[in-house]
Amino acid sequence: MEPMDDPRVLVVDDEPNIRDLVKVALRFHGFAVVTAATGDEALRRVREDRPALIVLDVMLPDLDGFEVCRRLRGNGDETPVIFLTARDTSSDTVTGLALGGDDYVTKPFAVDALVARVRAVLRRARPQGSAGDAADEVLRVADLEVDVAHWTVRRAGAEIELSPTEFRLLTYFMRNPGRVLTRAQLLENVWGWDHSAGSPVVETYVSYLRRKLGPDLIHTQRGVGYALRPPT
Repeated sequence: MEPMDDPRVLVVDDEPNIRDLVKVALRFHGFAVVTAATGDEALRRVREDRPALIVLDVMLPDLDGFEVCRRLRGNGDETPVIFLTARDTSSDTVTGLALGGDDYVTKPFAVDALVARVRAVLRRARPQGSAGDAADEVLRVADLEVDVAHWTVRRAGAEIELSPTEFRLLTYFMRNPGRVLTRAQLLENVWGWDHSAGSPVVETYVSYLRRKLGPDLIHTQRGVGYALRPPT
């Protein structure tokens, strides 16, 4: 039986060979692993096992992975999700991210690369430090305020609800006010990716923030990146 302090990962895939391959690799790297073969079983496993992260295949025989994620987020469950998809298309990627997914890996995949993604997502999801000033800081730009310790965001005194990924992206912008941040910098520092790989994840999440915060804070520097500046 795995030690209880090992991060628990739920692997959901209807192909037994993929489930077993991922399970063995994750256990070798120190993770506790539970598995499911269907969407319904995945939802039950989440309730019973409370995993720290879910590796979730999109193509399942009953509920697809997108619907599983939609139901989890609809119930207020913010467990990080890495989608496995056989279709490397922008529409699938944007759909997964829009539903609250944290990352995606395209089949066929290298197991070591998947393990690295799991580690990166768990590292991002972990609260940033319990000691020192960083965890207690309150960041302000114009009438926007981010309380890092309590994961709250307010603009002009009104609280704004953000997903964990949206919060991390905004916090990174707030720590670099006025600075033009490249897409590669955002991918590396917010998502933990060291490559761009043509993913629309940055553009997608910037659009989410603009929709929630208003269009006057995050500015596009065409061909370079984005910057958070006070409205003029």
